[in-house]
Amino acid sequence: MKKLFKYTAILLIGATFAGCATSAITGRKYLKLVDSSTINDQAALAYKEFLSNSSTKVVTGTANATAVKRVGNDIAAATMRFLQQRGMADRYNFNWEFNLIQNDEVNAWCMPGGKVAVFTGILPFTGTDAGLATVMGHEIAHAIEEHSVAQVSNKIAAQGIGQIIGVASATTDNKWLDALNLTYGIGAPIGMLKFSRDDELAADRAGLIIMAMAGYNPNEAVKFWERMAGAKSGNQPAEWTSTHPSDARRITQLQSLIPEAMKYYKK
Repeated sequence: MKKLFKYTAILLIGATFAGCATSAITGRKYLKLVDSSTINDQAALAYKEFLSNSSTKVVTGTANATAVKRVGNDIAAATMRFLQQRGMADRYNFNWEFNLIQNDEVNAWCMPGGKVAVFTGILPFTGTDAGLATVMGHEIAHAIEEHSVAQVSNKIAAQGIGQIIGVASATTDNKWLDALNLTYGIGAPIGMLKFSRDDELAADRAGLIIMAMAGYNPNEAVKFWERMAGAKSGNQPAEWTSTHPSDARRITQLQSLIPEAMKYYKK
């Protein structure tokens, strides 16, 4: 039995090296131990459950709701065009959905597979379609760059390898069962995960590119974050920005990335 544990651990370690992928827009390397379609299917179910929850109020028939769908479709079309130009479109089987949610929280997110929610609380800061494109481009970039897939894969690697190596010297069935439960107990809300600051900065870069391709001026992204910085002055950061880079760092990076993004900008 100990040999079985040892070989299982070796296989898992090998899988971490074999399961590396390259992100579509920024070219970052990341661990991928989970099939994208599996994550997308889970996200679709979670999104459906979120929308059907009695506490979720979907806004329809308003100018803002229409803007969310219009800008979202623009960003989605530009994203797929970018991927097609690079022969990567087959990697993504997204079924896009865009919904405005009545909620005062300053928040927006995109689940894997293209399931997007924009909260009304962020609209005072977006101001224009270009500001909205900044937010939606950033969130969609997280999905295209597969940051959730990488997080789940990292969790599998950390828990699976760590626990199975630890249990390789165990003799009780209970420890083996505990290891299995820990390895496969990855039921965190897909798409609602906290991204690292490196992920956030990568999403800023990718988001600038796809908003530019969609016809929205990337310079408006800097203005959006300046508005956010002004609103947060002296206050606790909003939930949406609690794991984001500092405003000063983000604005500085965005300014440095504008020349790259402008190459894709078409009015």
